[in-house]
This record gives sequence, structure tokens and C-alpha cells, in this order.
Amino acid sequence: MNKITDDILCKVEKPSRYIGGELNQVIKNPKEVDIRFAFCFPDVYEVGMSHLGMRILYHTINERKDTYCERVFAPWPDMEAKMRENNIPLYALETKDSITDFDILGFTLQYEMSYSNILNMLEMSGIPIRSEDRSEDDPIIMAGGSCAYNPEPLHAIFDFFELGEGEEMMNDVLDVYAKHKKSGNFNKKDFLREISHIRGIYVPSLYDVTYNEDGTIKEFKPKYEDVPAVVQKRIVQDFDKVDFPEDILVPYTDIVFDRATLELFRGCTNGCRFCQAGMIYRPVREKSRETLKEQARRLIQNSGYQEISLSSLSTCDYSDIEGLVKDLMEEHEENKVALALPSIRVDAFSVDLIKEIQKVKKTGLTFAPEAGSQRMRDVINKGLTEEKILEAAKSAFESGWNTIKLYFMVGLPYERLEDCSAIGELAHKIQDQYFSVPKGVRSKGLKITVSTSILIPKPFTPFQWAPMARIEEVDEKIQAVKDSIHSRSIWYQYHHQQTSYMEALFARGDRRMCDVLIRAHELGVKFDGWSEYFNFEAWQEALKDCNVDGDFYAYRERNYDEVLPWDFIDIGVNRKYLEIENEKAKTGALTQNCRKGCTGCGINVNFKDGKCFAGAISN
Repeated sequence: MNKITDDILCKVEKPSRYIGGELNQVIKNPKEVDIRFAFCFPDVYEVGMSHLGMRILYHTINERKDTYCERVFAPWPDMEAKMRENNIPLYALETKDSITDFDILGFTLQYEMSYSNILNMLEMSGIPIRSEDRSEDDPIIMAGGSCAYNPEPLHAIFDFFELGEGEEMMNDVLDVYAKHKKSGNFNKKDFLREISHIRGIYVPSLYDVTYNEDGTIKEFKPKYEDVPAVVQKRIVQDFDKVDFPEDILVPYTDIVFDRATLELFRGCTNGCRFCQAGMIYRPVREKSRETLKEQARRLIQNSGYQEISLSSLSTCDYSDIEGLVKDLMEEHEENKVALALPSIRVDAFSVDLIKEIQKVKKTGLTFAPEAGSQRMRDVINKGLTEEKILEAAKSAFESGWNTIKLYFMVGLPYERLEDCSAIGELAHKIQDQYFSVPKGVRSKGLKITVSTSILIPKPFTPFQWAPMARIEEVDEKIQAVKDSIHSRSIWYQYHHQQTSYMEALFARGDRRMCDVLIRAHELGVKFDGWSEYFNFEAWQEALKDCNVDGDFYAYRERNYDEVLPWDFIDIGVNRKYLEIENEKAKTGALTQNCRKGCTGCGINVNFKDGKCFAGAISN
């Protein structure tokens, strides 16, 4: 156990990040378990503790009697300096033991710009960064999460990846690990070879990649006949019965999302062409109303939280969202427990629903039109008209809201400058809706926040073949948005282009980006997702030192016949379907929501356990 003294904690920001001992922390005797597992979140405590996936897997793994799962977060630079100064290695919160004492380290990949923190966390512990340099005495290093759907830029670092939903897959892996460890003659290569046969497991050391003269991939193939050529993602079939954490951890300090979370369903039926999550998390699987009500009841009882977030990719698409909200409010309103919704699809906005939610607490209202012009909303298959947007905004103002956040993207494929100017124009039309409501009805102090992010064409989306918009082009488009806004009631926020450029390289890159990451780590990069620490010059130097052209990954349009770095992964959605959707985008042709009838993406055919939830199909 590492001794973290008060003298150290008194000299760092938010010492509660590093002490553990929170309500509902799992306590086991490490000497009485066979496997020690460290769940590693490569970002600061407040971010990691807000992540539902961490809460789920922490609970799932600790349900096993033979395994103890503990938590590890990236220390903020002030604490890192103190740890290095006092020769304290990175440790787990529960026991304060160094992560070198663990059997398996599991990292979650939620954001490409956190990759540098992974290397820093390993280096702080004295664990070799490259898998090939680690011995049998070092922990097994694995990763999962949404970014693992392109694992290649991390291929030399991780021993294996979990692709898909981890509740059942993780237990399969731990069963194999326990068997090998109990044999008394654990061999890492034998263990990795065996788990490569588990659905959803990718072991990069068991595959070879060759390249064409132009730098594109020539061939990706397994080294051995028994290793699968295609890795199929893993899903939980019966989502209503999957184990869910009801004794959730309650931190001592504020975190990003400091509330209980109910996961209503997985998957999405909307088919937005820019959205990776909408493709990789198919099929749609819902929990029943009764299951959700019982889980909400236990979450509140066991945590003391007074707010429940209803979480899913598109929460208002839950088959009986109004009935569920009404039931939850009837049960918990008396105890002043509020409900919160994430960003709302404008066409799913319901005044009755919102009135139910605001009975206890008027939470913020966020709409995501994604594009300012009708042409671009059709290109991305948003299926949303300006009339619907303005109608929803007016209803919100009439119901007492005076603050609305609007999310948009710039740098979309086939986008023109006038489409960007339309973002500000739409915000002004929404402002007009506010002033059309009588003074005695509307609330005072209108504030409309317009936020734009830069599109990164992600793997497994119809736009995966499209180039990212160049930095100078994005500058011009952001300026067009700025120039279209001329009201003190409208605020504009936008993302930094250089960060998005590096994010694109890791989202769209291949194995050669791994050397760039390691070199950048040597140059001192970390916390790249935080603007105050992002060092673009260091990344440029790393690219140059590794003789890698970043523009090759970010700005190059791919052909349909090109082998993409992630083509060996089967998400259940046909590649041809994505090609068709990309072609439809060029003309602005719409594809209907799956709830109105199957659109033929392939998930129902390719996965025997992938049938979309029948209750979500209305025809």
C-alpha cells in the first residue's frame, strides 16, 4: 500500500480525487481473490466517475467472488508532480496498491485525445508501454469503449481489445484468465491465443498488416488459422435482464454528472449519417417500464441523489417515455427528486413531457439541430424541419424556459458557407419566437447558446470515406457563423481546430499512428483533451520524427474499394449500407427512422442475437 500523506494532499487541487472511500465503494481482501482487476479511466476523477460504463463494469466485475475490481484515474498534473517527487507509483483508490500489483489493467477508450494519458499512466507505474516489452510478471493491459472500434493506432500498446458491450464479454475473459492462472504455469501468449476465440476479442499481436506503395492498406490477416479473420462485436441480447449497478459510488467532490443515471435503452433508430454511436450500438434494445422504475427506486435509496438522468442515445425515442416520466415523477416528486434529460431531438419534444419534468426542478433545455440549413439537415439525414425547430422553441418559451442551448456541427461533407451562416440565422429565428410570446407569459432574460463542433468522419459511418474539412476551411466557416450572429442574447462557442485535427488522426489512422503517439509521449504530451495542456507543436514534431503525414489520414477522401484500418471488425451493419447512405447524402435523400420500418442496415440478418426490439417498430 502506498502512503498518501496529508502533507501531499494539502498541496494539490481537489485532494478528494485521490483518497477513495466513497459511499458504496466495494471492499474486499485482495489476498482472498484470484484476480485483481484495475479499471483505468485515462482522465481526471471528475470525468471518469461520471461515466456510466465505469459504474456498470465496476459492479459487474465485483459481483464475481474470485475478482476484485478497483479504480484508477489519471492524476492531475499537480498531483502527478507530487507523486513523482515522492516516488509514489500510480495506485488504485480502494487499496492504494500500485497498479503493478494487479493482474489486469482495463482502460476505457472514450476520447481519442485521452490516449496520451494512457501512456503517462503506464510510465508513472514503471510498466513498459509496448506490449512486446512487457514480461510475464507485468499486468495484462486491455482496452474497450467506443474508440476501440478503431484499435489500430494503439495496437502495440494493448495486449487485447474488447469490441462491443462488456458485461458478458468481460466475464468470459476473466473465466479464461482464472483457468490459466490456477494452472500454476501462466503463459501470456497462450492466454491471448485462447481469448482470441471469444466473440468480441481482438488480439493485435496475432495479425499482420501490409501496405501498398501509396500508403494504403494492402492486406490485414491473422497469423494463424485458428485466429478469426473477422472480429464480431459483442452485444447483450436481453437488455431488460442485464445486471445494473444499484449501489452506485457517491463521490465526496462534485463530478461532471453528479446524479444517478438510468439507462433506458441501447442503440438508436434515427440513422444520422455523421453519428458513429448510432451505428456501432445497434440493435435497439429497451428496458421495460417496470424494470426502470425498480432500478430508479433502488438508485435513489442507495445513493441519496436527488436527480436522475434518463440516459440513452436519443432518450425521447423510448417507446413509452411519457408514461415512464409520469410514473417516476408520481413516485419521487414528494421527495424532491428531479429528472434530467440530455439533449432532446427537437421532433420528439413534448410540452406535456417537459411540464412533468419541471415539477421539481427546471433543468436546462438542449436541442441539437446539428445543421443550420434544411439542405444540410437532409444531407446528414437529421429528418428535422425548421418549422419543427421553431415550434419546439416557442413551446419551450411558453412553458417558462428562457435559456436554450443549440448544438451544431461545421465541416460537414458537402457543406457550403451559406449553410454555416444559416446557423446564426436559425438562432435569430428562435429568438424571434421568444419575443412572439407575450411578456406576461415568457420568462425574462433570454439566453441562446450556439455551440459548434467540427465534424470528424468516424469509422462505421456513411461519412467514413469523406475527408475532414481543412483547418483553414473550418476557420472560414466558423467566421461565417460569427458574422451571422448580431444579438446580445445569442452566445457562440466553438471548438479548436488543431485538437480536432489530432482527434481525426487517431479516429481514422492505422498502426503507424502508434509510433507517433509513443513519440509524442516522449515529448511530454498529456491531458490533450484539456485546452490548457494541449501541445500541437509537440504533436507536429512527433509526426515529423516518425515520418508520418497527418493529412493522409485527416484530409484524404477514401475510395469504396480501399481497405480501411477497421474493416476487420463486424459491427453488424453492412458496409454496402453505409456506401448507399453516403451516396444518398450527396443528393440530400432521406432514410426513414427504423421505428417506421426496417431500413435494411443488416443488423437483423448478420447477428442472430441482433434483432431490433419489436416494440420499437411501429408498423
